[in-house]
Amino acid sequence: MNVHMTEWTMISDITPESAYKTTGSGAAVWSLSWLPDQLLTREQALAGMELDEILSDPSGVHDRDAHFEATKRADTIGIRWEQAVILLSKRILARMHQHVGEMPEPEGAAAGAPVTTGRTFRSRRISMHRSGPPRVLG
Repeated sequence: MNVHMTEWTMISDITPESAYKTTGSGAAVWSLSWLPDQLLTREQALAGMELDEILSDPSGVHDRDAHFEATKRADTIGIRWEQAVILLSKRILARMHQHVGEMPEPEGAAAGAPVTTGRTFRSRRISMHRSGPPRVLG
């Protein structure tokens, strides 16, 4: 695992998510960026960061050991690993939407028109605005 820890934060080389320590009810507690409403112990925050790293590795999709490790870490923070997948996916989509929203409109484009890339796929232009769930290839 590539979680880097200080006294107040946990970050990863693999994911943009983080954990940070705050004070709640007079005691030091931890919170995950992708699970902000749940107060955690340091051990739970680390498990949450490791869970994010496991789920972020595409090579683990069909790896039973990775599934087992993801389940253990999800249990440690009190959620199902499937919930973690959904929460992390929503965070990815929100970042993608934010990033697309920051892209300047091409010259001559109608206001509010979908932004397209110059890349083609099977002779079609790909719109940066997608509807439906993300697709996993492979």
